[in-house]
Amino acid sequence: MKFLVDAQLPRHLAASLKWSGHDVLHTLDLPSGNRTPDWRINEISVEEQRIVVTKDADFVNSFLLSGVPYKLLLVSTGNISNLELEGIFAKNLSAIIVGALDMYEFVEITRTSLIEHR
Repeated sequence: MKFLVDAQLPRHLAASLKWSGHDVLHTLDLPSGNRTPDWRINEISVEEQRIVVTKDADFVNSFLLSGVPYKLLLVSTGNISNLELEGIFAKNLSAIIVGALDMYEFVEITRTSLIEHR
């Protein structure tokens, strides 16, 4: 799968996804880096069919109102350490990729569960 990890999530999360065999960009990899506007992230997501991984509720609004980004993985864990975040992703990665994101365009990950939005 192809992911685009947003600015408020650590670059190491992008690296972990990449190590798992996925095509991953972090906003720091883009020409404008973490200053890349949301509209441009949405544009890249649609053009390259990348799943946006974010904590930013603005992407939820954009998705619900306009159908962009291509797919959305919302991280709703609150403030946790990078190590805890990576652990949550590692524990849920196959469920996220094999199940949820194959069937749904908008998935939310919390500290304890995956929520599949219709």
